[in-house]
Amino acid sequence: MILLSRRSQLAVAAVVDVALHARPLPVAAKALASRHNLPPRHLETLLQALVRANILKGVRGPRGGYELARERRRITAGDIVRAAMTDTSDEDGSPEPDSALVDRVVGPLVERAGQKFLGELDAVTVDDLCRQASEQAVFADMRQGADFTI
Repeated sequence: MILLSRRSQLAVAAVVDVALHARPLPVAAKALASRHNLPPRHLETLLQALVRANILKGVRGPRGGYELARERRRITAGDIVRAAMTDTSDEDGSPEPDSALVDRVVGPLVERAGQKFLGELDAVTVDDLCRQASEQAVFADMRQGADFTI
């Protein structure tokens, strides 16, 4: 059972990727998308949501891209997921239920479970995730070739 949307998972992965690769230059959205096998424009709205949440900082210019807005030990997975969830709209267009059972029983249960889930994510920092990615050599098989695109 997956508890996080694909968008939230991608947001956490993007922030960890930026934390690992943003030295000495910011990470270009194109390079980030390439490492995650996505179309280049696919991440833009998500990255902008993370900028608005003060998790990432956008750097303009020919060598621009994204870097962390705060120290990686001060950003939690919960912060990232909240930013990704806050910026989404109800994409499937399904109507909200008008149900006393949902309002009084199911809704409060889901709310409590969600708070506990986010509490667990708040205990994990980007620094923790970067260490795990380094230990597991997640990006070791990717070539760091130059990008000569103008």
